[in-house]
Amino acid sequence: MTEAVSRHVPGTPCWVSLIVHGLSATQDFYGALFNWDFRPGPGELGPYVRALLDGKEVAGLGQMPPDQHLPIAWTTYLATDDADATAETIRHCGGTVGVGPLDAGEAGRLAIGSDPSGAVFGIWQAAAHAGAATAGAPGTPVWNELVTRETVSVGKFYQAVFNYGTEAVVSADFDYLTLSLNGRAVASLHGVGQALPRDRGPHWMTYFEVADTDEAARRVAELGGQVLQQPHEGETGRLATVADPEGAVFTIVRSTR
Repeated sequence: MTEAVSRHVPGTPCWVSLIVHGLSATQDFYGALFNWDFRPGPGELGPYVRALLDGKEVAGLGQMPPDQHLPIAWTTYLATDDADATAETIRHCGGTVGVGPLDAGEAGRLAIGSDPSGAVFGIWQAAAHAGAATAGAPGTPVWNELVTRETVSVGKFYQAVFNYGTEAVVSADFDYLTLSLNGRAVASLHGVGQALPRDRGPHWMTYFEVADTDEAARRVAELGGQVLQQPHEGETGRLATVADPEGAVFTIVRSTR
């Protein structure tokens, strides 16, 4: 394998990917929404492309095998220096590893696991491909948040696996945990209790930056997607929860961070 080119502290969200039934149609949707271009990526797991913004890689899209009918959802990948050791730690701490660890050509080594609550995430050991090459501009992933029932127990899992620092805000009606590395916030856990969607369960949510949340939400609908939560003001900006034509849910945000 190529010598690792780690650009991310272990535990940092470094990549997001989506595996769908209709790869070409999905490229059309996200290309029109985020102005992405595409080029082929590693094909070890089937047809796969990398999305580019101004020539820089920001996300991955893959084709699901026709005989599989898995949930269509964006997957957040957390950086690691050793995918095999991290996979073993995930198992030891009560999580599961469903895929890998395995090599993605010369790009790196990956595994797909889930935390004790069932939320799916990936781990990525960088080699030739270090992850997202740009952030902050419209069309890039800007935040990753675990939406779960409660943050206390599942937060301990992520702390044990990735050695995060944490800052909790817990009250009678609010349950939020920020994860940090070297003093920098990198992700969050949001406990929503009984408000957790029954059809989804605990899940990682990807936030994509947009220039105008209202206009982007209208564009989602025009392109065949759905607006699940209308644009509204949040603590970090104006945001909306949407889904692409195959049902993959994500959040668009005009950030004020």
